[in-house]
Amino acid sequence: MQISKYSANGNDFVIFHTFINIDRSELAKKLCNRFNGIGADGLIVLLPHKKYDFEWQFYNADGSTASMCGNGSRAAAHYAHIEGLAKNKMKFLTGAGVISAVVDGEVVESELTKPVIINNSFEEEGRVWFFADTGVPHLVTEVQDGDDFDKQLASRMRYKHNANVNFVTLKNNSLYVRTYERGVENETMACGTGMAACFLYMYLNKKVKESSKVYPSSKEELVLRISKEKLCLKGAVIKTFELVKNINFY
Repeated sequence: MQISKYSANGNDFVIFHTFINIDRSELAKKLCNRFNGIGADGLIVLLPHKKYDFEWQFYNADGSTASMCGNGSRAAAHYAHIEGLAKNKMKFLTGAGVISAVVDGEVVESELTKPVIINNSFEEEGRVWFFADTGVPHLVTEVQDGDDFDKQLASRMRYKHNANVNFVTLKNNSLYVRTYERGVENETMACGTGMAACFLYMYLNKKVKESSKVYPSSKEELVLRISKEKLCLKGAVIKTFELVKNINFY
């Protein structure tokens, strides 16, 4: 069995492919554990598909499943391409729908499913919020500075609305985002669908144009753009290591 560890924009993932489709929630918790496992934000398992290049199983670090992960989609696309599972242009099935991706060396762009606005604007906890599903649900609030990130507030909003929570700042025509992710239950170094939700909010409010640079807590640049009502995210991915060992992951 071969497994790979990837980093995409600060999000890290354990990835492998197999023909066997079973529940891997417990495996995800073991592999993603940062003290007793490999350590990652999520586990991605690639499976064959009759119509598309592949389909995936995506697990958060706590073993819960997620329909979509923006940076995970870019890492999975790179893995699939270098492992010969797909050409550099591909389509694959996620819980949120079909994702298109293009691999160009270490740079990968994913086209997400069409976003759904759940609530365009509402006030709660002294802040104005935007609520949208960019593959998974995200709350967005604009702040003047990244230091205004409030982990306790983010946790309360996450559980009340069952959503990820993002704080976005506009500086010099670029966006800076901090995200509290469900399934990790903490701030992560990055969240692709979260940055997509922040970009969408700022674009709809005419604060950014059709394309913008976005920086998460990792400070690694991601380019977000909107094309035919769909959001695309583009940036580098890093294969940090590969392990080949006789391990039963089934």
